Amino acid sequence: MFLLAFIFFLRGCGESSQNVTRPNIVMVMSDAFDGRLSFEPGSKVVRLPYINYLRELGSVFLNTYTNSPICCPSRAAMWSGQYVHLSQSWNNYKCLDANSTTWMDLLERNGYRTKMLGKLDYTSGIIASRLGLEMSSSFFARKADLLPNLLATCQPEELWKKTGRTQIKLLSGSAKQLPFQKNLLLFISASTCLIPIELNLWVLQLEDPLSVSSELVSVPKWLPIAAMHPVDYYSTFTKNCSSNFTEEEIKNIRTFYYAMCAEADAMLGQVISALREKGLLANTVLIFTADHGELAMEHRQFYKMSMFEGSSRVPLLLMGPGLKSGLQVHQLVSLVDLYPTVLGRKGEKPVLSFGNSRCTSSAFELFACFTEIAGISAVGNLSGHSVLPLISTSRNVSKNEHPEWVLSEYHGCNANASTYMLRVGHWKYIAYADGISVPPQLFNVTVDKDELHNVVLRFPDVQAQLDKLLRSIVDYPKVSLAVHLYNKNQFAAWRDSLGRNYTEVIANLRWHMDWQKDILANEKAVDTWLHGSSRTFFN
Repeated sequence: MFLLAFIFFLRGCGESSQNVTRPNIVMVMSDAFDGRLSFEPGSKVVRLPYINYLRELGSVFLNTYTNSPICCPSRAAMWSGQYVHLSQSWNNYKCLDANSTTWMDLLERNGYRTKMLGKLDYTSGIIASRLGLEMSSSFFARKADLLPNLLATCQPEELWKKTGRTQIKLLSGSAKQLPFQKNLLLFISASTCLIPIELNLWVLQLEDPLSVSSELVSVPKWLPIAAMHPVDYYSTFTKNCSSNFTEEEIKNIRTFYYAMCAEADAMLGQVISALREKGLLANTVLIFTADHGELAMEHRQFYKMSMFEGSSRVPLLLMGPGLKSGLQVHQLVSLVDLYPTVLGRKGEKPVLSFGNSRCTSSAFELFACFTEIAGISAVGNLSGHSVLPLISTSRNVSKNEHPEWVLSEYHGCNANASTYMLRVGHWKYIAYADGISVPPQLFNVTVDKDELHNVVLRFPDVQAQLDKLLRSIVDYPKVSLAVHLYNKNQFAAWRDSLGRNYTEVIANLRWHMDWQKDILANEKAVDTWLHGSSRTFFN
């Protein structure tokens, strides 16, 4: 898991606004942080004092979702303010073009100095994990006897010094040494928490052995493999989670993950401490969120890449002057809402309306004032809506309507069909591929919090209504076909580039054990997929 920190030190509305001091804005984005841990009862499992600090002094959104449960597409949606099917951000390689305009670019164009450090992962190309900034956690499902091999090249203490300690120093040191000049926007990324689970046990023992309440770490309920949805079945096997696990192994995996979250929280504390030491905390708007969650062995899976709650729910907390304290917001929101929260939507009036009055001292009134004075407007059509009307203390807030639904979609690896999730009220509707070849799922997440009971056959009217709404938002059969053709073309080009080495190369990738069980049969299956009908969505 990673920690991302965006630090906006926008120190003034400009000379034309009577030199009113503008608030600092700090956004901290973690990687793979289950949003359910940011409020009760999830917050009781792991000690997260700085997230609790934000919750008590600010507002926490209880139903926040990623727009795609994987790193690059999720971040692409956040930066562009558009759903991933609009930007064609299909996977961790295919995301935004390098010259795409983000809301950070718009601030820079309007006179704000910007700097980005660490994991970015929102443009097409090689992601951070391929650059050595990420330690893969794909061994979660491997048995404990494999762990010594994973750590053979580096002892926990040495690895922690190379990753965790270095990144915390980078984060806190960079924040403390900032010049704090006007119009400064700084992006800091620290990748400390997505590191081997045995190392995280060592870190847990070293840092705070009481951060995780082991007696509250549960063993998730699983469906029998034979009863699993075909896409979930495929994900379980491709994530190497189909073998047997003891309860102790499952609890250890979940405990290690919670320790990672505690470490991310500690790094958030470093940001808060730096702001406090500079005397800026009282005039700072602080935002905490994540790009996606983590299943941590729920539904017999680790990692993300799923629409189940552990994977798709993310935290969202905001604290600062002009914002309500101790507020729990039940409104459904998602990461695309952050773009209009920062800049506003094209053609809309500012969230806070002043008429001809001067800017006041309220943080978000100043933020809206900035939008008017700088003349910043969004590029293209935004998918999201500002969350400020939901949490501002100002009586002048424009009550812009926020949709009563959120959309998430997934087109990447470890799933054999494009996936679309629509959350409306207590219903979660999940459609696949062309809507025909793969059966949909429907969960009542209020009464079925474990999402073990697919009730799509019991409520056909609800399914029909939600599918109609989903199709009005995205023509998902058409999108699925585009993704399917993209996958075929990309794979064919990759295979052709390898020539005769194709089998040898693929046999050494992360699914090598399954591939080597029957190489000829697997090659034949690939050929059938490549040369089959372009209308066959289910791979």
